[in-house]
Amino acid sequence: MIAGVLGGLTGSIAGFASVATYPALLAIGLPPVTANVTNTVALVLNGIGSAWGSRPEIAGQEHWLARSAPVAAAGGGVGAVLLLTTPPSAFEKLVPVLLALASVAIVVPRAISQPGAARRRRTVVAEMVAIFGIAVYCGYFGAAAGVLFLALLLNAGAASLAHANAAKNVLLGLANTVAAVLFAFFAPVHWTAMIVLGLGGLVGARLGPIVVRHAPATPLRILIGVAGLILAVKLGVAAYF
Repeated sequence: MIAGVLGGLTGSIAGFASVATYPALLAIGLPPVTANVTNTVALVLNGIGSAWGSRPEIAGQEHWLARSAPVAAAGGGVGAVLLLTTPPSAFEKLVPVLLALASVAIVVPRAISQPGAARRRRTVVAEMVAIFGIAVYCGYFGAAAGVLFLALLLNAGAASLAHANAAKNVLLGLANTVAAVLFAFFAPVHWTAMIVLGLGGLVGARLGPIVVRHAPATPLRILIGVAGLILAVKLGVAAYF
């Protein structure tokens, strides 16, 4: 339960939920694949709590989220299928690099210019491709997938860190939910652990957006970026050495 609350809080702030919850499931003796799919199903409640807490920032983003939601949902489904049909190490060497780049991008988001119509169409396509790719990773494993989403949204012109975080919570929740539905039918979910972890995550995730809403944006961005870099190094050492 404590790991769930911590995961919900960190997940709804920065996308680090699995960093707290996945090791907790391994610590109680679950095999890696069972822990992974149980964690994904439990994170559905994180998504509910974080979206609930992010309602003020979601207002005004409905049109963009309606366009992006099917892409995120499709990516989550593809990631779940990949987990069930490919070796677990398929993404392990790529993830640390992506996470490191995303962490730097969060700390120093680029200025967004107003593009012309043709360039804007290309930008929208690029955003959708990136959302799909991150959602695939989310459905497959998802550790710090929220950091990748957060970096993308900040660099795509989100009004503030809180608005980017709210959109991230919705997209991440959708990708997780689609993957969780598939895992519920086709993977070895440990339901007792899922319920305990999920209820804790619901509480923590509800509180996270409040922290983002009231915390100073720049120090919080730096904290998220530094934490992401530390995790990237940890994952990189595990993947390459």
